[in-house]
Amino acid sequence: MATAISANRAELLAIADAVAREKLIDREIVIEAMEDAIQRAARARYGAENDIRAKIDPRSGDMRLWRVVEVVEQVDDYFKQVSVADAQKLQPGAAVGDFIVDPLPPIEFGRIAAQAAKQVIFQKVRDAERERQYDEFKDRAGEIITGVVKRVEFGHVVVDLGRAEGVIRRDQQIPREVLRVGDRVRSLILSVRRENRGPQIFLSRAHPDFMKKLFAQEVPEIYDGIIEIKAAARDPGSRAKIGVISHDGSIDPVGACVGMKGSRVQAVVQEMQGEKIDIIPWSPDTATFVVNALQPAQVARVVIDEEEERIEVVVPDDQLSLAIGRRGQNVRLASQLTGKAIDILTEADASEKRQKEFVQNSEMFQNELDVDETLAQLLVAEGFGSLEEVAYVEADEIASIEGFDEELAAELQSRAQEALDRREQANRDERRALGVEDDLADLPYLTEAMLVTLGKAGIKTLDDLADLATDELVQKKRAEPRRRNENAPKRAEDKGGVLAEYNLTEEQGNEIIMAARAHWFADEAQEDAAADGEQ
Repeated sequence: MATAISANRAELLAIADAVAREKLIDREIVIEAMEDAIQRAARARYGAENDIRAKIDPRSGDMRLWRVVEVVEQVDDYFKQVSVADAQKLQPGAAVGDFIVDPLPPIEFGRIAAQAAKQVIFQKVRDAERERQYDEFKDRAGEIITGVVKRVEFGHVVVDLGRAEGVIRRDQQIPREVLRVGDRVRSLILSVRRENRGPQIFLSRAHPDFMKKLFAQEVPEIYDGIIEIKAAARDPGSRAKIGVISHDGSIDPVGACVGMKGSRVQAVVQEMQGEKIDIIPWSPDTATFVVNALQPAQVARVVIDEEEERIEVVVPDDQLSLAIGRRGQNVRLASQLTGKAIDILTEADASEKRQKEFVQNSEMFQNELDVDETLAQLLVAEGFGSLEEVAYVEADEIASIEGFDEELAAELQSRAQEALDRREQANRDERRALGVEDDLADLPYLTEAMLVTLGKAGIKTLDDLADLATDELVQKKRAEPRRRNENAPKRAEDKGGVLAEYNLTEEQGNEIIMAARAHWFADEAQEDAAADGEQ
């Protein structure tokens, strides 16, 4: 670049053209970088206090250098001001307040000045190149791109993408896959970020979307939108599941994805280093989709808990290990695919669980409603599992049970409401014994049972509650697929928020906390009003 400053006009433009072509940036940016370098060198030569400008004609290569000065009556700054008399010599008719041009002779660059100019041009060109790379890739997240492995640093693979570099971090690589310098590799553009050291292009070969895009390349029906991949889950390098649906009744989505003699799916499997792929038909019915997702295991029954967002799956005893899979892989992938936690039970487990719940609910009704065992068991057999259900359903629903009548239904509902009142009073007494303030009882959505739970967690005042974040209050227990084991201790990370067991929504949690903080703003308003009164 040092020669670029001192070269003749034709060479100057030729160098600008060459740099623009090599770095794939606009020629004008290179010329602007040269102008900036010349300006800095001229300021070093004539004094940094001067306002010096340089201009290179992009067509002819002519270079002009000048100083901008302001016309004043009395000069205070000789570097940036000029008297009216002196200004008239440079530009006839110049008046006070005008800015005029004072031409400067071309400068000869010394070795240090030439090196500084070179660094300025390099920096400007590098910044322009980074901006060009960011603009080119910022909207391409989610695409598959092919590159060449350039180097491997601390387990992270740097890939040459032609006009930029991308990185496949260790956690986004397929386990046990070995990529060597010079290997061609396909990957998904995960994200593009603008950082101080230039745009960072993060790539992935482990993301489920990588598998989706590979299928779109191999299966024309997916590319055309006839078949849609509704869900995908991966255990990179080992096994994957995809749920597919066809928008054309004449086309089998699973068969289309498998291809003739498995040609299409095998092409994807080879790219993913032998990862086994289960292709299953997607269904809008959650129970059906769960049954499909757990293939090849056979499912006897599915029970969905919408509030807990958990699914209980009952399988024959001989299908348990197949449903769970090695190290829980099959049920884990099925859970990711459906977006819900799945509990696997054998028929023996399910029967034992139902029997246990039947006995518990029967005993609860006997004690709370003061009824005999037969009547309590009839209620449980008809699907009643709580006092609230008995107290607040339509009376006809209870009266329609064989052997019941309207009078008995009304009496049972009355007893259920009395039992709920007793339970509420017991919770209120316990809450007050714990020292939980009455102010908390006025907050929305909070019941006496919830206030007892808060008190046991040490939250007893409005300020205690107001200091909590929403997730600390209502975040649900982490849902993860597992075989239900009632005797297994709960792990600490599964606890969730203080009121997780009550299934409050995030919006309700926000409302509770904002209501608890309301007195803060009221106190501030009173303090401001008092301060204004004193003034």
